[in-house]
Amino acid sequence: MLTTNPFDDDKLREECGIFGVHDADGAAAMVALGLHALQHRGQEAAGITSFDGRDFHTHRAMGHVAGNFDREDVIRSLPGNIAAGHVRYSTTGETTLRNVQPLYADLATGGFAVAHNGNISNATNLRRELVRRGSIFQSTSDTEVIIHLVATSTQRGLLDRLIDALKQVEGAYSLICLTTEGLIACRDPLGIRPLVMGRLGESIIFASETVALDIVGAEFIRSVEPGEIVVVRDGGIGSHKPFQSVGARPCIFEHVYFSRPDSIVDGNSVYAVRKAIGAELARENGIDADYVIPVPDSGTPAAIGYAEASGIPFELGIIRSHYVGRTFIQPGDGVRHLGVKLKHNANRNLVAGKRIVLIDDSIVRGTTSLKIVQMMREAGAREVHMRIASPPTTNSCFYGVDTPEREKLIASRMSVAEMRDYIHADSLAFLTIEGLYRALGEASRDPACPSYCDACFTGEYPTRLTDHDEASARDQLKLQAVG
Repeated sequence: MLTTNPFDDDKLREECGIFGVHDADGAAAMVALGLHALQHRGQEAAGITSFDGRDFHTHRAMGHVAGNFDREDVIRSLPGNIAAGHVRYSTTGETTLRNVQPLYADLATGGFAVAHNGNISNATNLRRELVRRGSIFQSTSDTEVIIHLVATSTQRGLLDRLIDALKQVEGAYSLICLTTEGLIACRDPLGIRPLVMGRLGESIIFASETVALDIVGAEFIRSVEPGEIVVVRDGGIGSHKPFQSVGARPCIFEHVYFSRPDSIVDGNSVYAVRKAIGAELARENGIDADYVIPVPDSGTPAAIGYAEASGIPFELGIIRSHYVGRTFIQPGDGVRHLGVKLKHNANRNLVAGKRIVLIDDSIVRGTTSLKIVQMMREAGAREVHMRIASPPTTNSCFYGVDTPEREKLIASRMSVAEMRDYIHADSLAFLTIEGLYRALGEASRDPACPSYCDACFTGEYPTRLTDHDEASARDQLKLQAVG
């Protein structure tokens, strides 16, 4: 399986992208185009389910959208004017075809397919109870818990069953559900994961990002509101808000890295926010240097903002190959190290003898930063200063992001000075959490009621973490027993 994310072992990875369309000729082909625009949100697998008015049709495959859904025979096998699709990274459940979404089941109310972006943080607890009551699971995905909760609900109609199911789950979810009655889209009460709504003629479209609307020529209508369930039938569009109103906490990392820079997230241009982040970073952590150089591609908008605010010229000191996925030669440490140059290579004539400021979006394990700094030094850079366009990532995410265990996050076990020494930089600095909020147009972060979910930086989780807390308690009991 190829992936287009360079240094894929050292980035936080958004779990999924979802796309659905109601009342469109060739709905599956439109979904395939939308998923292609969302490929950055999940590169392990892709799937599409369609409904032709009588039967549901599904095609799921490992790998990218291109190569799986660019074949005419595949699209022909997905007839109907309603369809939903999904691109996946796994956070819960192994990487196998049985976990690829949309997941489908025949319920008492009819066929039901669901595409889920997010993570249910009490899925293990719920699954254990469902199995005790007789449910038989076909996957290891947390998403299947939602299907079983809908199936076992005592409510009568499908919408009421779905509401009943969602009131039992914790964590983050944006869902697109395909039913015999139409399309249902919903977002968790905190709005942690994004979901937008668009229109193309008579067709109604839902997607994880506005860029997916752009690629199919659709008009952006609005974001699905936190806690809102939108039902699209042939008779029209209905909006339901069955959950208790709470303060929205959308994921702040969408603005730092996850979303494409040409998307609009919660009313903000991602590109403009990333430039503002770079400007804040320059104001907070300025340094004398000859060039500002982005780590491509995720560091580029912030580097432009840093250069404009600091007056230091922006240059491309690292050239990225767009034709390489995972390093394909891995026989030994010596050759494995060369794999980095298949993805990134220093612009030696530019950086030799210069003082450079490297801009990247984040540091996760630290391995990428170490390699990049070393590459700059080998190219002859006189000084290498690293600036990070987000606060230190000190905590794992439990809301649909493939985050390493906390002990593998370099910022959770090292000070900034220790990280600087580890990556062999002349200096290292991160954006403050206050600077990040300023870049998003906030005067400051309200610690009593933050506007975003920023738990990866602060450790302040906006929901209960039932599965994690129970596992931690069991680990503590084991340690006490050993002691």
